[in-house]
Amino acid sequence: MSNTLTFNDTNIPQAVPESVIIRLEDISKLYGIGEIEVKALNNVNLVIEKGEYCSIMGPSGSGKSTAMNIIGCLDRPSTGDYYLDNLNVAQMSDTELAHIRNKKLGFVFQQFHLLNQLTALENVMLPMVYASVKPGERKERATAALIKVGLEKRLNNKPTQLSGGQQQRVAIARAIVNNPVVLLADEPTGALDSHTTQEVLDLFHELNSSGITVVIVTHESEVARQTKRIVWFRDGEVVHSHLTPNELHQVVIS
Repeated sequence: MSNTLTFNDTNIPQAVPESVIIRLEDISKLYGIGEIEVKALNNVNLVIEKGEYCSIMGPSGSGKSTAMNIIGCLDRPSTGDYYLDNLNVAQMSDTELAHIRNKKLGFVFQQFHLLNQLTALENVMLPMVYASVKPGERKERATAALIKVGLEKRLNNKPTQLSGGQQQRVAIARAIVNNPVVLLADEPTGALDSHTTQEVLDLFHELNSSGITVVIVTHESEVARQTKRIVWFRDGEVVHSHLTPNELHQVVIS
């Protein structure tokens, strides 16, 4: 039986510009039922274009993490449509979503989620196992990704032999090894000191300059200000979709 996924015509939008990589249309997400129903997202509309470097912010409970989970195909909306790279993924099956995540998305988290028994090289090779990449190619691509993040001398080190910043660089290499169209980072600097935070943000900037779309969820204003566009959530809605770094202060104190 073939492992190739097929998508029906309803997955293909008719009028989404090629420059758009992420498009949320009237997305709502409900949790619970009846009187205890909570609307985590309420008719969210958001467009992110190819090559953008943007951040998503908002107070606790604003819906930013729920939005990230939907953008990352880790969850489905209750209503609405989500187009990722010209495919409507809103109601895809678990198998289809897993395929999309592996082929089109890279993830970086606050906790590095590295396997301590594996070397840096072996950790970066893991996503390619699930993508059925041949062993020789896995090693070649993983080595190239680690070189790209400045860890060419740490290929055979295990996570316990690496600093926090180096571990996050391994995680970033793992996220980009399958050449994703979007790199999603959820509080990627939350466990790092200020110096290492800047090193990681510089790396995100370099990756974005190479053409990768980068989206960061963060509660840190100083992190958001280094992106080119800020999306602000409040009460499950996008209240500002194109904040500039210079405008952020007024929103934070309002």
